[in-house]
Amino acid sequence: MDKKLISMLFSGILLTAPLSAYAQYHSQVWNPDNGNGTYTNPVLYADYSDPDVVAVGDDFYLTASSFNCIPGLPILHSNDLVNWQIIGYALQEQEPKALFDLPQHGKGVWAPAIRHHNGELYIYWGDPDHGIFMVKTKDPRGKWDRPVCVLAGKGMIDPCPLWDEDGKCYLVNGWAGSRAGFNSVLTIRQLSADGTKAIGKPRIVFDGGQLNHTTEGPKLYKRDGYYWIMCPAGGVQHGWQLAMRSKNIYGPYEARKVMAQGKTNVNGPHQGAWVHTAQGEDWFLHFNDKGAYGRVVFLQPVDWKTGWPVMGNDKDGDGCGEPYLSYRMPKAAKHTKVNPQESDEFDSTELGLQWQWHANYNELWGMPTNNGCLRLYTADLAHPATANGDGPTAFKSLWEVGNLLLQKTPAKDFCVTTKMRFASKEDNQYGGIIMMGMNYQALVVRRMGDSFLLQQLHCNGADTGGMETQKTLATLKPTERDTIPYSPAIYLDIYMQMRVKDGKCQFAYSLDGKRYKDVGDVFGLRQGKWIGAKMGYVSERSNTKGNRGWIDADWFRVTK
Repeated sequence: MDKKLISMLFSGILLTAPLSAYAQYHSQVWNPDNGNGTYTNPVLYADYSDPDVVAVGDDFYLTASSFNCIPGLPILHSNDLVNWQIIGYALQEQEPKALFDLPQHGKGVWAPAIRHHNGELYIYWGDPDHGIFMVKTKDPRGKWDRPVCVLAGKGMIDPCPLWDEDGKCYLVNGWAGSRAGFNSVLTIRQLSADGTKAIGKPRIVFDGGQLNHTTEGPKLYKRDGYYWIMCPAGGVQHGWQLAMRSKNIYGPYEARKVMAQGKTNVNGPHQGAWVHTAQGEDWFLHFNDKGAYGRVVFLQPVDWKTGWPVMGNDKDGDGCGEPYLSYRMPKAAKHTKVNPQESDEFDSTELGLQWQWHANYNELWGMPTNNGCLRLYTADLAHPATANGDGPTAFKSLWEVGNLLLQKTPAKDFCVTTKMRFASKEDNQYGGIIMMGMNYQALVVRRMGDSFLLQQLHCNGADTGGMETQKTLATLKPTERDTIPYSPAIYLDIYMQMRVKDGKCQFAYSLDGKRYKDVGDVFGLRQGKWIGAKMGYVSERSNTKGNRGWIDADWFRVTK
């Protein structure tokens, strides 16, 4: 049996499967299913911001904001709302392409809504700079159609459709103050019956004003003859959940607060999805802002006894619940223990579904191989001329590069270890691992002459133009050298590690995979632009002449 497979079996790490054969991945660092008929929140201890969920029979499908990260619009599947698995993405490339070929932090896909209509799944989202878009598919595990611009414009965010019993389609959306100049307002307009274009003018149906400032993220439903809008207010960190109803799609709407932090330590519990299951139960999935870890996903029971949705634990009976930290499992046709993929053995010729780039994918950045590793080429740090005619710009930090291959942090405390071979053909080619955000830190090996420098790369305030600093930690001899006369490379086999505990990260390295040495400064994680900190690989070159170097990543393992 292959040594790598033996190692995987004994460590409990499962393969990242290709699209055609999904393995049931079991996380070593966070599993919300307690195995005794209860679960512990969050059900997703990862940054699935602005989650929305739809029920299709006994299946549940979740998507979330992906902003500039590609592939975008992650699709997760569950049979019980607690155990989730990544099954694909609905968006492979963002447009306009010339813009999103470079990192556009915090732009792109905002607050999507996923719905099932006439045998197809639809996802609508707002790009605050370009308009409202839609994609659809008959197979959520397969290919999604090319995005359609439903409504071009600026400032429109957080759209959600509703197909009424008479076949008419309506769309609710919020407005971004940063683009529109106003916010806290919800509008509804009619779409064509196929949901592809607006045919009606917008009407304001709710203004949060001061009482419910920052009203946004609306989801539109119909229940018992009422049109329902469920939405957050009060802001990400300190907000609450509203429910509002009307007999007329255009209102007026009566609003109530149905969930808030209360006396719990779950700040800002709001913005998500109400789900009615095939077993007749009602649940609400919402986010909770965890700072550097991003916006993680909680699950709450919903009680409709009063005719209003009371979410979570309504201890005092005032109609406004508080989040449960633990509760009984939802009734379901089946319970299958599975978690979103984290570790990757790189044994598939498909990129693992946990990975995303910081911009539209460029094949020069690298690709999977058929020999059990992922190859990432050193990308150019110097920017080419941009679409608006600006010339190349000087490098400040890795905030500016798109070829960072990253995934979400999966728990509060965890350890990442990777085995890789770095090949370099020129000086100043480097590669390694990174914890990325508005502050970031990386551990890399950089070729200088006939040796490799082990370095710490660090940047504070990358989002505001902060400059990267470099600290050399050790000098390492190559493992191997090419003997070919043309463009010879030198190689280094190395193991790298980052351990995260209570928001702090310590890097380490090893040359034999057994003895690890802590190196560099302890680093405090910081979130990115509207996303949590992300971890993964960096592979760059500042000397853009000659052939590229590369990382051959053998495996990436997430453990306790």
